[in-house]
Amino acid sequence: MAIGIKISLNEKLYLRDPQETNLGKRIIKESIILIDEIGFESFNFKKLAKAMGSTEASVYRYFENKHFLLIYLVSWYWEWVSYLIDINTMNIEDPKRRLKIIIEAFVYASKDNPSVDYVNESILHRLIIAEGIKAYRTKEVDKENTDGFFLNYKKLSAKVASVISEINPTFPYPNALASNLFEMANDHIYFAQHLPKLTDVAVEGDNFEEVEKMLEYFAFTLLGK
Repeated sequence: MAIGIKISLNEKLYLRDPQETNLGKRIIKESIILIDEIGFESFNFKKLAKAMGSTEASVYRYFENKHFLLIYLVSWYWEWVSYLIDINTMNIEDPKRRLKIIIEAFVYASKDNPSVDYVNESILHRLIIAEGIKAYRTKEVDKENTDGFFLNYKKLSAKVASVISEINPTFPYPNALASNLFEMANDHIYFAQHLPKLTDVAVEGDNFEEVEKMLEYFAFTLLGK
């Protein structure tokens, strides 16, 4: 089912909201495709402009640099996962069932939403797996955190931590488990695809069932459920 949404992100990330114009939406769309294709290190606004058939100056009217653009894309993904959790856990009272749905969202947030035609969630998911940690594992992380750049991630983690605490109110590390489940989902898909000696799961194409089972095992074993 198509979901018509506009995701709100930190205004300090952009000079002009790319979701408000056709050119801005093309910047989002083409940057996701190009970063996935060539990697973030090789990506720059000159190459993006060429891929778009536009000018480098037009890209700079929306984003100060490629780092802010990456944080924007990663933040969009965090908010998308949070939204999927909200709509899929609505009216579900059992917190254990909600945590299973959350884990599924972490693993399968790549399902496309055709009403957001400027974001291919499948490609964005690959980008997050390969490049996502580069958005916040930087020397500027403390300043950017003060500026609220990672608020979407913290809200997502807090949402999951609250469900964990419902399942086991005495569990001492709900926030750590919440963030670890998200990172493990991405890390072990990546490991299975590229560094298989670092994991015990396998993936075939877009089938991440083993990753989902592993996350459920860790979560519910730690929670004593």
